[in-house]
Amino acid sequence: MKIAFTTLGCKLNFAESSALGKALIERGHVKAKQGEEADICVINTCSVTDAADHKDRQMIHRIRRQNPNAILIVTGCYAQLKPGEIAQIEGVDYVLGQDEKFNLPDFIEQIESKVKSQESSVYTSAIREVDDFHGAYSKDDRTRCFLKVQDGCNYFCSYCTIPMARGKSRNPSISSLVKQAQEALDGGAKEIILSGVNIGDFGRSTNEHFIDLLRALDNLDGDYRIRISSCEPNLLSDEIIDFVAGSKHFAPHFHIPLQSGSNTVLKIMGRRYTRELFAERVAHIKAVMPHAFIGVDCMVGVRGETAECWTDYIDFIEQLPVSQLHVFTYSERANTRMLEMDLEVVPQKERERRSKQLHAISAKKTEAFYKEHEGYQALVLWESKKVESRKSKVESPLMYGFTENYIKVSCPYERAKVNTFERITVPPLH
Repeated sequence: MKIAFTTLGCKLNFAESSALGKALIERGHVKAKQGEEADICVINTCSVTDAADHKDRQMIHRIRRQNPNAILIVTGCYAQLKPGEIAQIEGVDYVLGQDEKFNLPDFIEQIESKVKSQESSVYTSAIREVDDFHGAYSKDDRTRCFLKVQDGCNYFCSYCTIPMARGKSRNPSISSLVKQAQEALDGGAKEIILSGVNIGDFGRSTNEHFIDLLRALDNLDGDYRIRISSCEPNLLSDEIIDFVAGSKHFAPHFHIPLQSGSNTVLKIMGRRYTRELFAERVAHIKAVMPHAFIGVDCMVGVRGETAECWTDYIDFIEQLPVSQLHVFTYSERANTRMLEMDLEVVPQKERERRSKQLHAISAKKTEAFYKEHEGYQALVLWESKKVESRKSKVESPLMYGFTENYIKVSCPYERAKVNTFERITVPPLH
């Protein structure tokens, strides 16, 4: 059968879709080409916000229109949290929960034909009771590999549904991850991004520690580098920061969830740190890696975020020596503790205004980080993507790459440079 995957949301979803796609190809199925109608369409969804749910529904309708005769299977976080809602969408044939999606190859073999009058079939289980870890890694091109090292979360922040969508924190052994990473490098990958829901919590299933995983991955064979994806500030210890600073292969690049710069709001959210601890982590990174790129997750408009809390939040953010903000606008999520609290509700328009304010601050910080590094000697990994110059179609196409500290640079396309490292001088910001 011809199979088409559509993936929304985080890199973890993309890694899992890639692993499932590979498993299906090994069973004799083929990947539908772009624009070609598929026999089976799989949509791996996200549900981090109401906006994500809306995008999921839009995508389901779009895929159905483009593939009117295909069997349509919806899985992922949205499918786990709201299977009944998805089952009511016209054209959906099967809804598979988070654990069930890893049985997709066997499930598809059981499908012989699609009955148009058939109601949607739903297969989900209690994800919090699942202990199994399903490994995955994906390559977005020949350059990068997203390696799944952990799944699930035990934190239950008051605004968040991820523990209900992904289950409890669990992980595979270090030895199995080292094997997967080496396979990816042997297959041509030059950069590995460690992915998961709460990767700093690695080790719960195997009585191991995240720092031990980092040490093991730093000793692989090959010319490569590794990036750590989002890591909670209370789990990003000085030991980890110091290790990255002195490692052979880890990039000076961190992504740390802050969520709010107000201690009052952090307490309402159920976060496990204060803004003072967060500032200490950032200061330590900058002390041992002055050129490090630091990305920060920020949420705006949560219940209880009063005008005073927002002022504290902005004052704190503006003083932080970080490189970029990843801004989320809060949306009420069913079955979360925040809805049970007697808190001031931020109007939607005010949420949008605060979001724009943070985006503006982020743009200034990123520009300042780039300007600070003009003339900096950096190691860039060139990617395979060829992009036509916006200025003129007559000009040579461009290729892009990222330095170790996540500065995006470009140069005229040269096929020989694809998936290679090159020492460059960071050019002025245009």
